[in-house]
Amino acid sequence: MERVKGRPQNIEGRLDKEIRVYDFLDSLGIEYERIDHEPAMTIEACEEIDRVLEAVICKNLFLCNRQETDFYLLMIPGDKKFKTKDISAQIGSSRLSFGKPEYMEQFLDITPGSVSVLGLMNDKENRVQLLIDEEVLEKEYIGCHPCINTSSLRIRTEDMMKKIIPELKHSPKLVRLP
Repeated sequence: MERVKGRPQNIEGRLDKEIRVYDFLDSLGIEYERIDHEPAMTIEACEEIDRVLEAVICKNLFLCNRQETDFYLLMIPGDKKFKTKDISAQIGSSRLSFGKPEYMEQFLDITPGSVSVLGLMNDKENRVQLLIDEEVLEKEYIGCHPCINTSSLRIRTEDMMKKIIPELKHSPKLVRLP
């Protein structure tokens, strides 16, 4: 694995949703670095990527309430454990569970294993509330997928919070998980 600046030179074989991420970041003038790799389906598989990327690799969880009317994208550090009770009270929603893949694809154009904050660019109706664990903001860089789990991006946390997320038109709610 090698960290390279910017988008791939050759986009042959890359999915449209991945290319849309690069177009979006480039349109904002965001500097980013990229690593291409085998599919990263678990946080354990991300450990080597994390080492090369030198960024906080976020665990991105797609959640919903029991009625499947409220949806959330939670960004937490990859090594942090998640328990629904730790966040339910903070967001005023009980009985959180993982959202169905159909909703993930419908709202974010993302499949399981590729969940990313950048998928919010596809949520034009703002169906998904962005939740960010405050600990994510403590590091200089955030690592995330470009809507596909065969690449990972390194983006300045400041750019994510001040440029990217506002452009996504999703106001984040900061939470604190133990």
